Amino acid sequence: MNIMKINLLKNLKFHQFSSRLYGSQNGTPSLIKVYEENLVKTVVLSSPKTRNALSLTMLEELKDNILKYNSNLRCIILKAEGSVFSSGHNLKELTGETGQVYHNKVFESCAELMIGFTKLPFPVLAQVNGVAAAAGCQLVASCDIVIASDKSSFMTPGANFGIFCSTPGIPLVRNVPMKVAADMLLTGLPISASEAFNAGLISAVVPESELEKETKKRIEAICNKSRSVIAVGKELGGQVMVKNINMKDGQEGIRSFIEKKKPVWSHENE
Repeated sequence: MNIMKINLLKNLKFHQFSSRLYGSQNGTPSLIKVYEENLVKTVVLSSPKTRNALSLTMLEELKDNILKYNSNLRCIILKAEGSVFSSGHNLKELTGETGQVYHNKVFESCAELMIGFTKLPFPVLAQVNGVAAAAGCQLVASCDIVIASDKSSFMTPGANFGIFCSTPGIPLVRNVPMKVAADMLLTGLPISASEAFNAGLISAVVPESELEKETKKRIEAICNKSRSVIAVGKELGGQVMVKNINMKDGQEGIRSFIEKKKPVWSHENE
């Protein structure tokens, strides 16, 4: 059996296991698909019929697959099926019938997921090929790197439905200038991928045909770096820089630069 077939079987078994594990007790299939290969995990929002709405079930599945991780993982990629990356919260879950206690659970789960991104020791990269709205836009803004196709758009239209996008607005204003954020939040109008790039919401915008290639380019660049140094980089700060310099890989990088040779990162010897 060749290597390609072995990898295919591994991915198939992993996906089948994921569906069994994260499907509900009544046999409802999982709302996401999960693949892991070469220490890179791909998480796909797989509910196009709901426009990949971030229901409580989907949020819990995302938390289980992103915030619980293999310590050797190098990167997580977020993708989506269909023409909508995510339409945000499922408004059917936010009616008066579901009640305030349930509403609190939805927003607490969402906040835990988004804030959790910042605590991961590796990057979370979003590959966007469609509309990211409301909490879907919040999901994008919470990622470390975002590669979007030129057909993508971003919006916070909550005010159109009587629900101001307060929580999506928090990571939004941390990414884009205040005037851009105010325009998006107060008008609900979408911005194009090129406008999102110019505002700093996304890292790169490419033609749809180049999306996979551009994403792969970023993943390969991340995987070629020291895992421990990337983990330190997620922390940031002056004291962290001192810590980084005095780490084994920090000194290896400095010596390699001075001696003009390729560095050998510590994880490569594991």
